[in-house]
Amino acid sequence: MAMPYGKQVMWIGVSLFLGLLVFLIDSSIYRKFALPIYGVTLALLVIVLFMPAINGAHAWLGFGGFGIQPAEFAKIGTALLLSSYLSTVSMHLQTMKTVLISNTIILVPVVLIMLQPDAGTVVVFTSFLFVLYREGLSYDPLILKITNAFPGIRFKQTWLGTHFIPIMFYVVFLCIVTLLISKTTFGLFIPGLHIPGLVGVIIAIGALGGIVYWLLSRMSSKREKKRAFIVVIIGFLLSTFMSLSVSFLFNGLAPHQKSRIELVLGMVEDKDGEDYNRFRAMAAVGSGGFAGKGYKGASLSSVRANHVPESETDFIFSPFAEEWGFIGSVILIAVYLFMLFRILLIAERQRNRYYRIYAYSVGMILFYHFAINIGMNIGFVPVIGIPLPFFSYGGSSMMSFSILLFVLLKLDSQRRDMLY
Repeated sequence: MAMPYGKQVMWIGVSLFLGLLVFLIDSSIYRKFALPIYGVTLALLVIVLFMPAINGAHAWLGFGGFGIQPAEFAKIGTALLLSSYLSTVSMHLQTMKTVLISNTIILVPVVLIMLQPDAGTVVVFTSFLFVLYREGLSYDPLILKITNAFPGIRFKQTWLGTHFIPIMFYVVFLCIVTLLISKTTFGLFIPGLHIPGLVGVIIAIGALGGIVYWLLSRMSSKREKKRAFIVVIIGFLLSTFMSLSVSFLFNGLAPHQKSRIELVLGMVEDKDGEDYNRFRAMAAVGSGGFAGKGYKGASLSSVRANHVPESETDFIFSPFAEEWGFIGSVILIAVYLFMLFRILLIAERQRNRYYRIYAYSVGMILFYHFAINIGMNIGFVPVIGIPLPFFSYGGSSMMSFSILLFVLLKLDSQRRDMLY
């Protein structure tokens, strides 16, 4: 099956035309109509659930021989509305309403996309959490509302609320480490609990806690040292409890569920089964060597050979790496990093909060796609099926990435006219 080059060229032309329209529209329109745009994308996400399933997912709206993925455009609507809302509230006077609305804007499309289901796009939506953290959104109002519901407990500020996002990623990291270490040691077993593996995790947590306490204990006040010691002890106990809980829960899963988790974490291998795509892509990338095989010289990852499934979409990096080798791959990655660096500079030079928040949203979305897609091809991350920006075949992704970027450029072109 030959790759439909003509159709992709058409999508590139459509994307450039949409980019021209973006530049012709006044930048204030995107802020004024952020809610209607968001609403339209949600409506499309609802409609697509009633469409026939393609490859097991209700993710496509078909129009004759063409189709679009509403989930790709939902990123645009979410970025616009989140930027519009956060730019109207004070990060210094946050309320529970601010926290709930900000997270609801992200969660509503996430829930609809999970119903399709499309795990890859759901993962990309977590990029907005970094945007919230960058803008200083604290979960204190929500946590204080919960804790103050208990008699005798009153807090003015919670460390958990202020650092909620880093703590969340620490929890995920701790769960992964617990599962990985549980397979690297041997010894006594209790049903549902691997003692040696958890001992290793607890020792690691204790060492980390010791380092944290040493850093915090350098504070001059005795009261602060005492509070630091209490924080470390509580953190150690909670982390240990979490490791024990993860071990029990994992051993209570069905065999096929445990198998999928073990494949994702690299605890087991199934090169010719569920892990077929990733291993074939890694083989193609490696076969390119230092200088590659030249243009159209790919043998393992060509569409005709079909050695690497989806080599024109999710695994587009593998044929590129096979053709142009290590040198070409480094150049491609450098181009993406340069683009992301430029977006970061654009975000930081904005005097208008709305422009800055939108710029960071675009940067994080593109970074997620770039890092996860290339990570899939070289075996660093599990296969979740998301395209490489401006590179993978597909009209929806090409148009959505183009609109995101062109709107950013339009806003940046008028940054001197908008101060707030």
